[in-house]
Amino acid sequence: MPFYRLNEDDLRPDDADGFDPEGVPRAITAFGADISTRGMELGLHVHRKAEVILTMRGIVRCEADRSAWIVPPRCAVWIPGNRPHSVTFSGHVEVYCVFIEPEVVPTLPGQCCGLSVSPLLERLLLHAATIPVLYDIDGADGRIATVLLDQLARASVEMLNFPMPANAKLRNIAAAMMAEPSDRATIADWGKRMAIAPRTLTRMLQRETGMSFGRWRQQLHILIALQRLAGGASVQAVALDLGYEGASAFVTMFRKALGKPPARYLAERGAAV
Repeated sequence: MPFYRLNEDDLRPDDADGFDPEGVPRAITAFGADISTRGMELGLHVHRKAEVILTMRGIVRCEADRSAWIVPPRCAVWIPGNRPHSVTFSGHVEVYCVFIEPEVVPTLPGQCCGLSVSPLLERLLLHAATIPVLYDIDGADGRIATVLLDQLARASVEMLNFPMPANAKLRNIAAAMMAEPSDRATIADWGKRMAIAPRTLTRMLQRETGMSFGRWRQQLHILIALQRLAGGASVQAVALDLGYEGASAFVTMFRKALGKPPARYLAERGAAV
């Protein structure tokens, strides 16, 4: 995984494997990576510092707090310090990770969440991967770090998570739907596949996620749609990939869920469809 470090006598790609952001005595520490992979996972791990994961390209999924975040390009996931989480990558991925001392942004949520990234915050997060690890706190890089933290504190929370139940059967259903989002199986169909009564599945899902099966699957479809649309796919292609008969039905679902059609929703967030 190549790391973006562009300064003399600073972190280089050949010694990135030994990089430990936990031990850096600065408010922020960042790196970026540009990789192509059919699938790579950073298994369940935890670190003292909080982390922001910004995706510019490719498929990045983070799982923590019994939810999965399928991160659309130009959105970010906030992971508080000391929170166990895993991250998976697939495709041509460009991702930036910024580690933050927990006390410097006390207004951000104590739980994992999605963050809306403004154009300014995006540039700051990218730039953070190029400044020296031990940047001058009182110099220009220190001032940039301060502005980054100010902008991060102002970022609005986005509902980018897909609840992941603890129950093994429900997790199997979740994994299958993520692998084949076009599968339009009903709760009754899943009951037959899992050899469990549909009513029992419904009660379990409601208890663990607070959602009906239809709403749960819709949330997954919205996240996948945002990711693919922001990556340049057409509305028609995304609709068919998600098992809708056509673009009209998909746009109606999207508008009801998010209050705006896909093109307007993404345009307002700086990602044109």
